Amino acid sequence: MSSAIINGKEIGQEIRKSIAERVQLLKEQGVTPGLAVILVGNNPASQTYVRNKQKSCEAIGIFSELIQLPEDVTEEELLVQIRSLNHRNDIHGILVQLPLPKHIDEDKVIATISPDKDVDGFSPVSVGKMMLGQETYLPCTPFGVMKLLEYSGIDIAGKHAVVVGRSHIVGKPMGQLLLQKDATVTYTHSKTPDLPSITKQADILIAAVGRANFITKEHVKPGAVVIDVGINRDDHNKLTGDVDFKAVDGIASHITPVPGGVGPMTITMLLYNTVQSAENTLVQDK
Repeated sequence: MSSAIINGKEIGQEIRKSIAERVQLLKEQGVTPGLAVILVGNNPASQTYVRNKQKSCEAIGIFSELIQLPEDVTEEELLVQIRSLNHRNDIHGILVQLPLPKHIDEDKVIATISPDKDVDGFSPVSVGKMMLGQETYLPCTPFGVMKLLEYSGIDIAGKHAVVVGRSHIVGKPMGQLLLQKDATVTYTHSKTPDLPSITKQADILIAAVGRANFITKEHVKPGAVVIDVGINRDDHNKLTGDVDFKAVDGIASHITPVPGGVGPMTITMLLYNTVQSAENTLVQDK
């Protein structure tokens, strides 16, 4: 029997319908949610991501502004752009597309974004609040994974969740969000010895290691929920995840495909955070 597919495209569309309704309510009160995206250089993958984000904004009525800067822009010039956006009332979310050129300090750039407009959830303030369980903008990919589990009716409380990967963007916040929902969480990474002995204990296995087909059937306990965050290209230039889908299909109870699993949820939660920021502005103005 095949594993149940967790369809991120369908779940994302369902969430976007409710976001679009919130956008309409905001517009009726004179507020159009606005997202500014800063793109530095000509990275083809980054250009594709940004284009998809803009299309998604337009589809539900969010104002989207793209600021394109040359590859050789100075760090200070970029910071000036961000500070300007911090003060604009028509912009509720600011996103700087990563990666940035090597001469620019990504940490400094992220820290310059106002926490009130940090819809990526990457700033030290946002991360700190998340760690404390306080209200903040959650990182979009882990937030999207939590919504996938919620909409799929998968209970997290009391389950053993194993996260493979420890990046600031996915792995670390993923574990914290699962912990806040009462999972017992184990972090694993490239230096973990005998990885399968740990991942095979997982009721919920999150693969966020960035290596194509890294997770195989030897890593998965029968009946586990497997969430594949990876987006890679295999030897044939085919889009594939961190999980060997064919090998794991039928062992896992539920599994996300690549593409069509976690990917659509990342942009969906970016839209969610942007609208939340606009709603927060409205409350502050009253």
